[in-house]
Amino acid sequence: MAHARRHHELEGRLDWQLLLPALLLVALGVVMVASSSVAVAEAQTGNPWYYLSRHLVFLALGLPALLVLSRLPLERLERVGQGWLWLSLALLLLVLVPGLGHTVNGATRWIKLGITNFQAVEAVKLFLILYLAGYLVRQSHSVSLTVLGAIRPILAVGCLLALLMVQPDFGSAVLIVVVTVGMVWLGGARFSSLALLAAGLLPALLWAAFSESYRLKRLYSFLDPWQDPFADGFQLTQALIAIGRGEWFGVGLGGSVQKLFYLPEAHTDFILAVLAEELGLVGVLAVLFLFAWLTWRLLVVGFRCQQHGLRFAGHCAFGVALWLGAQALVSVGVNMGVLPTKGLTLPLISSGGSSLLMTCAALGLALRCARELDQAERRGASAAAALAEEAADGDPVDAGPQAAPRPGTRPATAGVPSGLPGRRRLEPSLGLPA
Repeated sequence: MAHARRHHELEGRLDWQLLLPALLLVALGVVMVASSSVAVAEAQTGNPWYYLSRHLVFLALGLPALLVLSRLPLERLERVGQGWLWLSLALLLLVLVPGLGHTVNGATRWIKLGITNFQAVEAVKLFLILYLAGYLVRQSHSVSLTVLGAIRPILAVGCLLALLMVQPDFGSAVLIVVVTVGMVWLGGARFSSLALLAAGLLPALLWAAFSESYRLKRLYSFLDPWQDPFADGFQLTQALIAIGRGEWFGVGLGGSVQKLFYLPEAHTDFILAVLAEELGLVGVLAVLFLFAWLTWRLLVVGFRCQQHGLRFAGHCAFGVALWLGAQALVSVGVNMGVLPTKGLTLPLISSGGSSLLMTCAALGLALRCARELDQAERRGASAAAALAEEAADGDPVDAGPQAAPRPGTRPATAGVPSGLPGRRRLEPSLGLPA
């Protein structure tokens, strides 16, 4: 029997449900960077479009990174294994090398690259996801059944956190903790194991939060920014004024007053406040909807990958979802005074070279996960259709040789293997069929 196309020749298709919200966020980001940075760019450089031009350059650099990762087979990334962790450590150490690291406002977070600077932690976020995804595939049984297996990768990430606190970069450290714990939990770790780890980490996090005077000032100003609105609470009060002026539909694109040297970092960390002032509550809700859509789609891709035995792809999709979702949530919370100032950009919207570049690379990784998922689903549907057609024709049904699974993969329905202690963990499903 001839088939129009053999199932092993089917290629994965582009996931537009994943790409579309990302494109809309990028387009909104270009508009808001142009609007929020005009005054400060002209004052600092004499060119009102300086930050917009810079944003577009890094976006142009991010698109090739997205395309390359969306076409690169995941098994090549998986083979690097622990190399991703060592590469992360090397990048964070380079930041601390005299003459190579670049310091801004007392923080040494950038590596000098001649014409520009690169914030190492942005690449570390992506490398960490790749490392954890590989670990969760290789040590799946240990993670599910033992406390040590669950906390071992978190202890390894502790080295990265120590280097981040030296820079210092408390906001990125908190984000990395959230991504790591979330990936390990979605990878099968029991809640009791993570709770035990949290009990040990909580004192360390509290010490880090209260050990520096500037962090204490941020905390106090967050609790009551109007107590000192012209000093420690200045940035937050100006952001709240901008949000209040926007009301329901905003004052109109380009009409923000707070961006005119009142609100510091209006085009980076506090770009959402300018967006709220110009586009109102409707604009803020649109941003929240797009991030919720993007995060939900990434989680759906991750769960479906797990169901089809593409475990490395599933963990990568989970990691990108946690990264973008948590960072967006923190950025929105900071702008609205719900969380203390953390210095995190709003992904795909804020002006920021390193952040934009690596976010594009992360989306390329997510699109590759979705592509391999689509390929696996279409191959399965093609094979099932062929078997059904042969059965209808009365021919003996021959499923043919079974393809050997990639190393480290197992069906998502596999439970705890016999002979090993433990119970089957109840997996989240987002309402997807098992």
